[in-house]
Amino acid sequence: MLQTSARLLRLLSLLQSRPDWPGAELAERMEVTTRTVRRDVDRLRDLGYPVESTPGTAGGYRLGVGAALPPLLLDDDEAVAVVVGLRGSAAGWVNGIEESSLRALSKIEMILPSRLRHRVSSLQSAIMLLPGDCPVVDAALLTALATACRTKACASATGTPPAASSPTAWSGRDGTGTCSPTTSTETTGAPSA
Repeated sequence: MLQTSARLLRLLSLLQSRPDWPGAELAERMEVTTRTVRRDVDRLRDLGYPVESTPGTAGGYRLGVGAALPPLLLDDDEAVAVVVGLRGSAAGWVNGIEESSLRALSKIEMILPSRLRHRVSSLQSAIMLLPGDCPVVDAALLTALATACRTKACASATGTPPAASSPTAWSGRDGTGTCSPTTSTETTGAPSA
């Protein structure tokens, strides 16, 4: 059986991996009793993690949305993807978040294990991050369009588009400017959504 601290990290990792977990399945995955899972959930709550529970024999647990962002447990591939994505953002792929991307990147790189630093370094040597070589989109524009796509709302656009918000920077993969099959955008300027 794992020590308590290692077990709590394992439980947190499992809770982050999917939205809902039946208590019995968590106990089975962690090779402990359901009572131990309940105690460990209480410990996570004491540490400030918003773990929600559903009572009953078919009850379960989920990691709720908290007031503060809890520590995030990433596997090796996820950590590498985050670092590469942050480097792109810090290089100016999304206008307006370069500085915050750089701060987040420096925090992650400080704690990145050496085995992952080598992977990131290898990837970085194969990727050239040059501002201007790829379309740059404004963070507010990107957020507005993403929100419109997620809510299946129309995002209309008017006026002459600035270079940083050209349709190629925010249109769909097929280049049509659509967010989803039921949602379309005009590609003539910044959205008013």
